[in-house]
Amino acid sequence: MTRRRLRPDEIELWHKVAETAQKMHPERKVPAPVAPKPKPRKTPQARIPEFNLGQAAKHSPPPHQLAPAISDALRARPVAMDRKTFTRMSKGKLVPEGRIDLHGMTLERAHNALVRFMLMSHSRGRRLVLVITGKGKDRDEGGPIPVRRGVLRHQVPHWLEVPPLAQVVLQVIPAHISHGGEGAYYVYLKRSR
Repeated sequence: MTRRRLRPDEIELWHKVAETAQKMHPERKVPAPVAPKPKPRKTPQARIPEFNLGQAAKHSPPPHQLAPAISDALRARPVAMDRKTFTRMSKGKLVPEGRIDLHGMTLERAHNALVRFMLMSHSRGRRLVLVITGKGKDRDEGGPIPVRRGVLRHQVPHWLEVPPLAQVVLQVIPAHISHGGEGAYYVYLKRSR
């Protein structure tokens, strides 16, 4: 026969009865009955760990410039020309056969001058030309929408990859520091047939 544990109400009743009873041996001290320890309740383990929205997100603020730098985008493009010539060109070892300086021109005037110069250079059989755009002025006033620096610097590579210039241009990369660095582009032209 197994003994069962007393319930809290039974223990309370026992204390009341024990207070009215007389002790047979008053010199002995009798320990009070101990209330049973409550059984620990097992909480079911969650199968999926707790998840807080955004806990794995990086806490650094995003940069203002959403598009990569124009020089990084040009360098990331695949090489469409001879690798050895490309390496020599990017290190500034090749001398440009012609150059055009677009400093201070409006977008419309610069576009017309660029198209005329590129088509003329291609018809004359030139392979490497230098297009100088300048680095541009810093016009960002700290407003909510950032303003890119150098309008021509960002627009010229786009003009070189759309018609009518796309048919004559083989490769565009930022110029070596000796030829203007970030403010100029090497444009390698296709062979004229």
